[in-house]
Amino acid sequence: MLDLAYVRANLPAVEAALRARNADPAALLGSFSELDRQRREAITAAESLKAQRNRLSEEIGKRKRAAEDATELTEQVRTLREQGESHEHQATALDAQLRQILEAIPNLPNASVPQGTDEHGNELIKTVGEQPRFDFVSKPHWELGEALNILDFDRAAKVSGSRFVFQYGAGARLERSLANFMLDLHTREHGFTEVLPPYMVNSRSLFGTGQLPKFAADLFHCDDRGPYAPAELQENDHWLIPTAEVPLTNLLRDETVDEAALTLSLCAYTPCFRSEAGSYGRDVRGMIRQHQFQKVEMVKITTPDKSYNELEQMTRNAETVLERLGLPYRRMLLCTGDMGFSSAKTYDLEVWLPGQGLYREISSCSNCEAFQARRANIRYRPAGAKKSEFVHTLNGSGLAVGRTYLAILENYQQADGSIRIPEALVPYMGGQDIITVQKPITAGARL
Repeated sequence: MLDLAYVRANLPAVEAALRARNADPAALLGSFSELDRQRREAITAAESLKAQRNRLSEEIGKRKRAAEDATELTEQVRTLREQGESHEHQATALDAQLRQILEAIPNLPNASVPQGTDEHGNELIKTVGEQPRFDFVSKPHWELGEALNILDFDRAAKVSGSRFVFQYGAGARLERSLANFMLDLHTREHGFTEVLPPYMVNSRSLFGTGQLPKFAADLFHCDDRGPYAPAELQENDHWLIPTAEVPLTNLLRDETVDEAALTLSLCAYTPCFRSEAGSYGRDVRGMIRQHQFQKVEMVKITTPDKSYNELEQMTRNAETVLERLGLPYRRMLLCTGDMGFSSAKTYDLEVWLPGQGLYREISSCSNCEAFQARRANIRYRPAGAKKSEFVHTLNGSGLAVGRTYLAILENYQQADGSIRIPEALVPYMGGQDIITVQKPITAGARL
């Protein structure tokens, strides 16, 4: 959420930044200036009436001490109190309207973010690794996995509906091995602390990281506490997490930490649940876009002077995973029109998928600056300072495990359909260095 005073003092710049994000300033800001003017006038009027009331109260005290009649002044004080309370109520109502406007405004892009309207405006920063060259026709991961009997989309659709998958045997172990490899790398070499967070959060937490109220349709809400009311941020309702960013960032919600405790670097391996609203007809094959997937998430909570160095380091941490696995990728700097709601600057890492002949996002690393911290009220106390300030929050995939899984299937496929295991994963696979056709666990059954 943006700071009210900043928006007031920099309204033309805010409008320009919103246009750069393909947003309509008039639709988002509405009558912001008029509401802000009315609110300040109401506050000024209430304060003026309070000052008058205080002066009269002093005079009443003098008259009473002098045994003089103060009835008229007492009545004036009562009238002034009623008028002041009316202005205070008006200011409170206007404040709520202004807050509602601010809650719907996306973060403003950092000055280093390129201008652009969509993904075509993203900037290629670098390309790493060579795309594999096969002397056979490469296949997409869904064909490879089904032929090896390690992926089963049909039975998952029967059990749960579309956009789910069963993983069997060596395939299930590959996913587990990837998660353990990523966690070990981030905790042993990159300085992260592993966290096992709740997989369900309340609406206050989702508001803090920017998913609510704007993106409620993208989430799975549990009805154990009744339906979701957009105007109410509850402490005891439940939503399935779309990413571990939500519980990890909200770990310090409504808290103030000492500067010496920062930077805080956290990582977690969790399932993620997304409704994929608006993605009808897109990526219907395979594991690219599912309702449930696993991810290793990185979150940093730091001070403003460190946050952009931390963004570069976090992105390198994610790149290291790809490099250790020998997966070709490229780093993209997202343009103003392609960034997420809470982000001020985002790098996407895109892995090469030879079976599909394209690059696909496998990690997104973002600096949200103070945007989430203001929504979640996360502060730090600078050394020697009396006043606290908002922290900066960052998040990034380190990596999306399912997409890393399918990238291995497609990049390490062999002519006979088997899959070589990247050297870094062999110890996690118990020494297994190749996945060949395995016996179906549903042998004899027919769909």
